[in-house]
Amino acid sequence: QVQLVESGGGLVQAGGSLRLSCAASGLTFSRYVMDWFLQAPGKEREFVAAISWSGSSTYYADSVKGRFTISRDNAENTVYLQMNSLKPEDTAVYYCAAAFGLTTVQAIRASRVNYWGKGTLVTVSS
Repeated sequence: QVQLVESGGGLVQAGGSLRLSCAASGLTFSRYVMDWFLQAPGKEREFVAAISWSGSSTYYADSVKGRFTISRDNAENTVYLQMNSLKPEDTAVYYCAAAFGLTTVQAIRASRVNYWGKGTLVTVSS
């Protein structure tokens, strides 16, 4: 049974930082592209960042480039999202996702994700 468990969300002031973690189990972690998506209230889920199975390739949404960094530790079956210079518009539930057999660019589509976590809430106050 595949499980993706996010942690690290919370309340932070604008300009602050948070680090999200996603612990994976039940899958061969190093064979999956790992993504982060977000979903703001009343809006569709949207892509944030992706990292290749090896960690050598990353891809970001334009809205987070230069502020967010995705990384992974295949020995720990964990993917991270370091979020800096947070803005109120970053407020959302953040979801970890795993996609098999894709490139990072292909993995930006939510419809191509194989597994989802349950999400962690990030709230950025102004």
